Amino acid sequence: MLTKCCTSFFAVMAFLLSSLSTFAAETYWPGWLGPERNGWVANFEPPVLWPPKLTLVWNIEVGSGYATPLVSGDRIYQYARQGEEEVLLCLALKTGKQIWKKSYEVPFKMGGGGEWHGKGPKAAPILADGRLFTMSISGILSGWDAETGKLLWRKDYDEQFDANTPYWGACTSPIVDEDRVIVHFGNDDAGVLVALDVETGDEIWKQGKDGAAYASPLLVETQGVRQVVEWNHRALAGINSKTGELLWEYPFAHVGTNQNMPTPVFYDGTILVGGENRGVRRVEAKREGSNWSVKELWHQKKVALDMSTAVINDDKLYGFSHYKKGQLFCLAAETGDILWQGPGRSGQNATFLSVPGHVLALLDTGELQVVKATDDKFNKVASYEVSEEPTWAAPVLLSDGILVKNRESLLLWSLPRN
Repeated sequence: MLTKCCTSFFAVMAFLLSSLSTFAAETYWPGWLGPERNGWVANFEPPVLWPPKLTLVWNIEVGSGYATPLVSGDRIYQYARQGEEEVLLCLALKTGKQIWKKSYEVPFKMGGGGEWHGKGPKAAPILADGRLFTMSISGILSGWDAETGKLLWRKDYDEQFDANTPYWGACTSPIVDEDRVIVHFGNDDAGVLVALDVETGDEIWKQGKDGAAYASPLLVETQGVRQVVEWNHRALAGINSKTGELLWEYPFAHVGTNQNMPTPVFYDGTILVGGENRGVRRVEAKREGSNWSVKELWHQKKVALDMSTAVINDDKLYGFSHYKKGQLFCLAAETGDILWQGPGRSGQNATFLSVPGHVLALLDTGELQVVKATDDKFNKVASYEVSEEPTWAAPVLLSDGILVKNRESLLLWSLPRN
């Protein structure tokens, strides 16, 4: 009898621990486009039939800006602007109730032509080992304690650069590797890629003199070297993450109004990068001993990325071209061949998430499209109106819901399961 009870007890405990582990894995979204900065939502099982509609759970005003919400366990972290302050909010996932709020004054004047985007922060924070790191629109990097919101340290390079942001403000999202938080400071003309100690904010290494762009860096391991891949104002480059050594670079400069904005995509040891009016390219960096060489494998000119970052799903690249006034597209990542293009005049921007068999595209119009990722044609299997306000921040997909940040508010929608 005792053996049977013990067996039952341990079986129940194993089930509960497994459930808690799965829940935690499903609700960990620590930064821009997720844990690997590729938009892939691990442990999400798409419904057999996508529901005809979503149900709004809560809608709270949090402030302006494009920063994606972060999720860890039962907490949400949202970075935004309220008046002349940037605020970091910690919220309860189930209810949206505020747990803590921290704020500081961030005066900023938007460059001409970008006023309609607002002065809200555009860089996504990143969460790592109990710390949060935020990049203000004015180029201030701050480290915070994720549990309490206590400010740990603050760093900017205002003394080194006359202006510490590119023309329309800092947009690059910091990234963390072990004990280093890495980000590019500077303006259009001059800047520096810096690794800072996560505990103290002290400088570990700095690299280069290139101006800052609006794209965010990646962490990849290729040719046996862990490296930061960043697209700055002048070039696409690979930098040793531990030492700051420049390994390779591929000139791909911001020219005139053609901005360097999308985050590059890592695919099968190569980099896919697309720029405004400059198409999409596949670039391969190879090492022979201590020497590196860079080769362009293909260049697709019929589609081009403006502000939208593309994602990979099943050896295909899904993105949003600014040609034809906004158009979803799918490329064969290996060859660059266009497999399909969606309808034109879809909007100005889209952010993407990737799940088994599907890609989710949140258009700036507030429409969330679910597109089948296994067909050789555009196949929209579901569509939801998730906001009446513009949506430029990337959404967060939970096991049974989706978080959407619009111009001023954060919304939680439930996703019914079959």
